[in-house]
Amino acid sequence: MGKENKTWVSEFLLLGLSSDWGTQVSLFVVFLAMYLLTILGNLLIILLIALDSRLHTPMYFFLSILSLVDIFYTNSTVPQMLIHFLSAWKSISFHRCVLQLYVSLAMGSTEFFLLGAMAYDRYVAVCHPLHYMVIMHGGLCLGLASACLAAGLTNSLMQTLMIFRLPFCGKVINHFACEMLAVLRLACVDISLNKAMVAISGFLVIMLPCILVLFSYAHIVAAILRIRSSHGRRKAFGTCASHLTVVSMCFGTAIFTYMRPVGRSSAGQEKMVALFYAVVTPMLNPLIYSLRNNDVIGALKRALEKLKEKNR
Repeated sequence: MGKENKTWVSEFLLLGLSSDWGTQVSLFVVFLAMYLLTILGNLLIILLIALDSRLHTPMYFFLSILSLVDIFYTNSTVPQMLIHFLSAWKSISFHRCVLQLYVSLAMGSTEFFLLGAMAYDRYVAVCHPLHYMVIMHGGLCLGLASACLAAGLTNSLMQTLMIFRLPFCGKVINHFACEMLAVLRLACVDISLNKAMVAISGFLVIMLPCILVLFSYAHIVAAILRIRSSHGRRKAFGTCASHLTVVSMCFGTAIFTYMRPVGRSSAGQEKMVALFYAVVTPMLNPLIYSLRNNDVIGALKRALEKLKEKNR
């Protein structure tokens, strides 16, 4: 449909990941398994932190919030994607598309801010260990988490309102979800303002938390190198390794995709990045934080032991 044919659409059609039926069935099985692992893994992290008093610390408070954000992020797109794998008509109503974009963008933005807050937490823990609990008190932790959520919701609201006020020339979205850049490609009018807003949002949501993370870890590395004991250095770095792994995955991919001029990335790249954030990252986060964390493993063992005792 040409750009001169401006229409109001009541629904959008999603092209998805593949048009081959056999491939779609295979993808359904794979992503269903990943989705279930994501939900169960993140719920387990939240449950362990809530039940074990040893994990009632600022670091695990932020980790539980991160798991909750990942659950909402995944549920914003993956259930619909799974249904569409087995559907011939991959449609989504206009209002559901608006809601999907808003929730996924809000949770994604919140996660970046939250990773910045977690980096600050690790900085205080390593560089000011004696004053850690005084600085990272409950009020500050709750305030930081609330600020991250408020910033994510605000950014998403602004982007969503600006995108869906545009007239669209078609209703076929080359994506498996209502993703920001994919929807913008349907606009019939000049989107220079939207491009500028995406760039500004990218700097505020991605680059500023990334700078905070780099600043925090520069001080953390310097503090670790000053520790004379090799065992002490390994222990100090071990408290940050899981967070640093997640940060590298998230910020690296986001900067590569969203910090380039709008239109430079292909639809295929955008789909892969969206899959990474909607499926892979939320699935890996609980695995990374649990497999590399003796406290979480210990809490899981204690929970299993209590469960065995109750069943005797």
